[in-house]
Amino acid sequence: MAKIKSVPFKGTKEQHAELLATIEELRDEKGCLMPIMQKAQDIYGYLPYEVQKTIAEELDIPIEKVYGVATFYSQFNLYPKGKYQISVCLGTACYVKGSGEIFNQLQRKLGIAGGECTADGKFSLDACRCVGACGLAPVMMINDEVYGRLTPDELDDILAKYE
Repeated sequence: MAKIKSVPFKGTKEQHAELLATIEELRDEKGCLMPIMQKAQDIYGYLPYEVQKTIAEELDIPIEKVYGVATFYSQFNLYPKGKYQISVCLGTACYVKGSGEIFNQLQRKLGIAGGECTADGKFSLDACRCVGACGLAPVMMINDEVYGRLTPDELDDILAKYE
């Protein structure tokens, strides 16, 4: 199994205090785990191990339960997102036109796997299923900017815009 590369956790005392206050406020409600995790992700932007561990300890539940919820629901992110969030469409139309190779090239160029963030926090890379631009296949997005009819040899010039 490949080791996940990620930005080191840099939570602040203020964020930790806000998380503890949220847990204290919601702990007695039935089904409190999901709302606590949602608020924790709002606070930190993602759910790193350190945050999951705090939630588990404060609620006196196994960390495996917190991790299980975090990995089951697609709304939760275990890794931070970069300043520039790259999404490559791997839906049928895009995949048939070469988006798989675009995704693979980006992984090599950025030195990260899908779902990860570069160590400098600049880029994150994710696959998605459809962005609704099938006529422009293959498509990728960087934040809200759409790049269509892509070829792998265009990637260096596109990434250079964000350097």
